[in-house]
Amino acid sequence: MTDVNVSGLSIGILGGTGDQGKGLARRFALAGHPVLIGSRSAGRAQEAAETIGEGARGAANADVAKEADLVIVAVPYEGHKALLESLRAELAGKIVVDCVNPLGFDKQGAYALPVEEGSAAQQAAAVLPDSRVVAAFHHVSAVVLLDPAVDKVDLDVLVLGDDREATETVQALAAVIPGVRGVYGGRLRNAHQVEAFTANLISINRRYKAHAGLRITDI
Repeated sequence: MTDVNVSGLSIGILGGTGDQGKGLARRFALAGHPVLIGSRSAGRAQEAAETIGEGARGAANADVAKEADLVIVAVPYEGHKALLESLRAELAGKIVVDCVNPLGFDKQGAYALPVEEGSAAQQAAAVLPDSRVVAAFHHVSAVVLLDPAVDKVDLDVLVLGDDREATETVQALAAVIPGVRGVYGGRLRNAHQVEAFTANLISINRRYKAHAGLRITDI
């Protein structure tokens, strides 16, 4: 989908001890990228890195944000804004990929939460004016990413942003995971419905006992 060369790009994952962050870390490490897992606790981050292997390293979130070439935000939504505010200086000038889904859960299942800025990605852009914020990796099943029996992930990753070079870099990064395509999905202002659609996917997966993702036709 893009000719951008991302080989050798070091990837930091804030919230890398959670299943989504750890799953992405595992796939990028398997693809040969230097991977740094971040957490509030450097010890927990290192433990998560050791379960992944493939040269992954763990450190405190601030150290990961400072060292990595590109940073993925995979923290729970409730801690999203405060964490990014605390790392504004470390993330300046970098591509920051936000994959946070602001969701609530009740007896009827998952539902999208309102976000004052419009979406988690737009919140990140507002908090990080000196970073290049891209929204991506919202609909990737952590179970699939972590499953050693799955060699090829059948999935398109929607990539949204206002900086074309940044979105093309993230599209290329998505494609290093076998079976995955990175597909441009519009400007950052359209991230809300992509984040919210995760609630629909959770409903699908619960009903059909699946790990459904998305495929975009005719491209």
